[in-house]
Amino acid sequence: MRVLGIESSCDETGIAVYDSAKGLIAHQVHSQTDVHAPFGGVVPELASRDHVRKMVPLVEKTLAEAGLTQHEIDGIAYTKGPGLVGALLTGAMFAKTLGFVLNVPTIGVHHLEGHLLAPFLEPTPPAFPFLALLVSGGHTELVKVAGLGQYELIGDTLDDAVGEAFDKTAKLLGLGYPGGAALAALAEKGQKGRFRFPRPMTDRPGLTLSFSGLKTFALNTIEGNPKDEQTRADIAYAFEEAVVATLTIKCRRALKETGMKSLVIAGGVGANSALRAALHDLCQSQGVSLFFPRLEFCTDNGAMIAYVGCERLMAGEREDLTVDVRARWPLHELSPP
Repeated sequence: MRVLGIESSCDETGIAVYDSAKGLIAHQVHSQTDVHAPFGGVVPELASRDHVRKMVPLVEKTLAEAGLTQHEIDGIAYTKGPGLVGALLTGAMFAKTLGFVLNVPTIGVHHLEGHLLAPFLEPTPPAFPFLALLVSGGHTELVKVAGLGQYELIGDTLDDAVGEAFDKTAKLLGLGYPGGAALAALAEKGQKGRFRFPRPMTDRPGLTLSFSGLKTFALNTIEGNPKDEQTRADIAYAFEEAVVATLTIKCRRALKETGMKSLVIAGGVGANSALRAALHDLCQSQGVSLFFPRLEFCTDNGAMIAYVGCERLMAGEREDLTVDVRARWPLHELSPP
């Protein structure tokens, strides 16, 4: 089965074609970074407009890359939520319309399910069950994954998601948008030991996370020190160090509590090299297998949507022509096909 995947939940337009027999055969991603950079963050209306402009050309380009015509597509998957309503609607309307014209089934995919299962796009995917750390701009969760649609949330953040904390701290340091990547680049120039940030919620049992306090600590540290480049780099290093240490401690606890022998890291913050290195060391010491999607599939993309859509369509799931997107959509509400 060949499935066209459409991702439009926020500020990236992702299109892909996944073949159940051959795997991923083509994908394209358009980033809206240049559109939103002057505003220091995503402007929902501008995001929706850019999806409208880019979706058709990207679909044409992806199909050409795959060597297919639209009539050789057997199904269409789109991101149903969570995300920005206007952005989600552009993808949903396009998918439903194209599905109707081609007389092929469509399926709405949960954005976070796409991230959780992105490692299945790799040549050596994990096996169910596994523990997943989902870290992105809007979500920080520890999830037990028993199978497709079988997710148990065992750890969550009380406030800011880790990606949100990265972006806000980057803004305090005077860095550009997107802030998380800019802060990580600045941290590479920092010196270890000059500053030490707290490791929130690690002095008590449990898997609950919190990152708003790190942002406040960063603000006080920035205001109380010189503004030269090395000091800013040292603060960035200390902030990133604290985030990575906190996530590593929570993953160690979750692995011990669940007895899982496989750990999946998913979401945009999963591209952070310091986090990857720390979790690699953790898993090696614990005899646990570690799985990451490749860097291009850590951030939002159509490939993960096409894969999940293919799995659910092949299991017999179908939708009618009703357009129903969800800005908020708890992962635990999903069920197996």
